[in-house]
Amino acid sequence: MLETLSLASHGPVIPVIVIQRLEDAVPLAEALVAGGVKVLEVTLRTPVALQAMEAMAKVPGAIVGAGTLRTPQDVTNAKNAGCQFGVSPGYTDALASACKAEGLPLLPGVSTASEVMQANSAGFSFLKLFPATAVGGVNLLKALAGPFPDVAFCPTGGISLQTAPDFLKLPNVKVCGGSWLTPQDAVDVKDWARITKLAAEAAALRA
Repeated sequence: MLETLSLASHGPVIPVIVIQRLEDAVPLAEALVAGGVKVLEVTLRTPVALQAMEAMAKVPGAIVGAGTLRTPQDVTNAKNAGCQFGVSPGYTDALASACKAEGLPLLPGVSTASEVMQANSAGFSFLKLFPATAVGGVNLLKALAGPFPDVAFCPTGGISLQTAPDFLKLPNVKVCGGSWLTPQDAVDVKDWARITKLAAEAAALRA
């Protein structure tokens, strides 16, 4: 079972992906991997999400995880779809227990110091800050570094290619999440070359 912190070793950005059409899943994953982005968070926000995860997990080089985990059933479904990790928008003990039972490494979401303490007390020291820019972004992460020097973060939500470097230069940020790598207008017209270019730009943020 992988350690969620090891996900950061594959590159500075984890794309947050919403799949509307199942037919786009494999070529999208192939385009991202071709650009040097291997860790893919596929959100459970559409009817085809689980099928998309299953298909993308078979793409050579791809490390596929399920995003938007909210319930224990989501965890079971993600594990059965072949996901190697899970990401949640928030934290609950029930979700953490389900992930432990299924053997699915979890990157839980937090947005306050109290939530950091709750997740940390359950054994999690690598957390997703969500929604990052809305809850304070760089300033909040700097503030959290004081009382939580042993906690690392993956800020996600409202981050762009332009602002990602501001997050990545913080000592407690190991990787950031971003939806800008897979713009819907590019996916709609199957412009996979553009996706690969965006992935390469993101991968180069931390050379």
